[in-house]
Amino acid sequence: MNFIYIVYGLSRLLHKSFTKEWQPFLTYKLAFAVLFFVLFVGISSAQAQEQSVTAETGSLTGQIVDEYGYPVSFASVRLDGNSGTQSDSNGNFSFSDIRIGRHEVSVTSVGFRRTDKTIEVLADSTSQLQIVLSKDVELKEVVVTAGRKPESIDEVPSSISILTAREVQAQSVVNPSIASVLGNTIPGLGTATNKATNSGQTLRGRQVLVLIDGIPQSTPLMNGSRDIRTIDPAVIERVEVIKGATSIYGNGSGGGIINFITKKPAAGKRISGTTSIGSNGNVVNTANTVGYRISQLLAGTVNKFTYVVNGTYNYTGVFKDAKGEVNGQDDGLGETSLYNLYLKAGYKPNEHSQLLLTYNLFSSVQRSDYINSVGVYGEHPSIGIKGDSPGEPAGTPQNHNLWASYSHDGLPFETALDVTAYYNRFISMNRYVPSATAWYGPGQTQIQSFKKGIRLNLNTPWSAGSISGEVTYGLDLLNDMTNQVLTDGRVYIPDMNMVNLAPYAQLKVDLVDQLVFKGGVRYENARVKVKDFRTIATGPDGAGSIDVTGGTIPYNATMFNAGLRYSKYEFFNPFISFSQGFAINELGRILRRAKESTLQNLETDPIITNNYEAGFSSRFGIMSVTAAYYISTSNLGLNLVDVGGFLMPQREPEKVYGYEATAEAYVHPKVTLGASYSYVEGKAELDDDSEIYLNGGRIAPPKGTAYVYYRPTSNLNLQLYLIHTGSRDRFDVRANGLYGNSEGPVKSVNLINLSGSYRINSKWTAGLGVENLLNTSYYPVTSQYRAVDAEYVQGNGAKLSLNLSFDF
Repeated sequence: MNFIYIVYGLSRLLHKSFTKEWQPFLTYKLAFAVLFFVLFVGISSAQAQEQSVTAETGSLTGQIVDEYGYPVSFASVRLDGNSGTQSDSNGNFSFSDIRIGRHEVSVTSVGFRRTDKTIEVLADSTSQLQIVLSKDVELKEVVVTAGRKPESIDEVPSSISILTAREVQAQSVVNPSIASVLGNTIPGLGTATNKATNSGQTLRGRQVLVLIDGIPQSTPLMNGSRDIRTIDPAVIERVEVIKGATSIYGNGSGGGIINFITKKPAAGKRISGTTSIGSNGNVVNTANTVGYRISQLLAGTVNKFTYVVNGTYNYTGVFKDAKGEVNGQDDGLGETSLYNLYLKAGYKPNEHSQLLLTYNLFSSVQRSDYINSVGVYGEHPSIGIKGDSPGEPAGTPQNHNLWASYSHDGLPFETALDVTAYYNRFISMNRYVPSATAWYGPGQTQIQSFKKGIRLNLNTPWSAGSISGEVTYGLDLLNDMTNQVLTDGRVYIPDMNMVNLAPYAQLKVDLVDQLVFKGGVRYENARVKVKDFRTIATGPDGAGSIDVTGGTIPYNATMFNAGLRYSKYEFFNPFISFSQGFAINELGRILRRAKESTLQNLETDPIITNNYEAGFSSRFGIMSVTAAYYISTSNLGLNLVDVGGFLMPQREPEKVYGYEATAEAYVHPKVTLGASYSYVEGKAELDDDSEIYLNGGRIAPPKGTAYVYYRPTSNLNLQLYLIHTGSRDRFDVRANGLYGNSEGPVKSVNLINLSGSYRINSKWTAGLGVENLLNTSYYPVTSQYRAVDAEYVQGNGAKLSLNLSFDF
């Protein structure tokens, strides 16, 4: 009966959204009514399903480790395929009040093979068990976000990259910026720089939607390029990157999504945790470069309540290049203070349901006693010199995320429910500029984004004779208010108030033996309201500004996706897919440079992206290989082109295409080798049918990686990592003898990083990381293609990081 009420409520919502222009206020009332209804019914149902414990019971405790004795944190542990828990940060888990007799314990964790053990539980006693997990050569990880439910990666018809907690930790020892971690490891994603922004880090040549546990961090109405650096690696359990346009997640996901999965409440102890301290600095020129880092994690279980608390503070010293010069301070990361506070509390009334409340605060600002001495592009770099900036500290002063989620897998027809209500407040501060081409006089802008929404997701399995499958369905409701203002009170971009209701349904069908079809539909129904505003002056006494009459901009689009994957044979597991993406991207840039007096005259159409992809994974012996080729088209794209010294959106048909390949070989129990290569190209078609290349802000040069993992002993783990970015030269100098903004040529760069960890004993672990091991002198990709004097900054020289952690 509960399920019928939910479906009826959803059908009414969908009917309203498709048949007439709905009112946002009424929509929120209905959506919140659904939320509170399912919470009430779910909790009542959960309590009714509590089962009494038999008199003759025992307990079970255990630890999960890998083949080298390292604890496996947050592994999923199930007893007899039913009740479940997770290992804590030390790999420990426990079950109490178990009926006596033989039981099956099943353990799964991303990157490891599933392991099953049989244990005998005796009355009034505690049985102990150690489970050793081995590396999963066959890469059958569990992916949570691809279809908005747990599923095997072998059944997903698209390209997916997963970074486990251990891989994130190994990379963050070298550089704790999550933008660098991803740029150095994910094929198809642009490399990071020393900048506090992730400008140029497109995914397959298009913008990427960044999520934390499914909560959007990106600001598609006005992209401030600070959405990747919204969380510290200490909070991350794993990262899931889904590539290519996706109609499952909606607005802003034309290039794919990056979903940071945060650490979950642990089980097994009332209190456990990890204390970490570290320091870093330039190896060759140490003066003023020393920074430090401290992180504290606490986790535990108290009856039916679980919790995780983590606090991280990271201070970065001055950044210097290979020659010892202080790097230019143009939105840099030198002398940056980072805070990250993470809280998660859970309540599990029974094995079928769970309530989670999560809060994540991230702040990263630069307070430097250096200012930028502007260089000359192509001749000598911008460097930092002693001085005080008159503006406010740049960076991300605050990013607040609060969300409450409820899950229940005991609804009728084996339906599982997940519902999340969230609030996000995100403020980013750009650097102070003494003069600007976009407005008159000096100034400093900040982007403010306030989001609140609901994500409702249900999954129901079905079968019809020999064919079976499941359907995943629900809706996303989002209210996003974004603007950009100057700190002196001037309005650069007015309030853009968007309400977006997006119902969706995804069907999975097991056609024949291990041939899986997945397809679905998503309807985007959005309205952006803009009040009357006046564009910012570009000269004295209000010169250059005009009055623009506000109004409501409607966006409606139906997005489809379909794909096949055949996973019967491990040596060749092919897939083919089509998926569409939707984006109201960079609307703020269009509004702030308005030349017309009404919104109706502005070109504000959404970007509809069509992604075609074919690929495969292959596993044989010690080898695993993946490869994919893709074509991404849009009839109306958005390329930011240099017009009079500032970037303007160019709305033309676009085609982006490329390929990616990865390979990994377990050549010895102590040695693993791997490599990846990704290539992307893109062009826009002009009105005269001629084609032009998309610039460096969209299209990254080819990227290759190679790595060696070496474990000489069970306590020592070493990783040597090569990052290669290729050359790219697509544009000629303009009539003034200079390259246009983001049209500069790029020369190849090769960097080597080193990461190592040594487990002193069961409690203490030491870590070491070296960024740019050979102290190579180079210009990051962004510094090269931007072709802007102030941003022509060299990369870091050799940096050494030392860390020590204590587990309890």
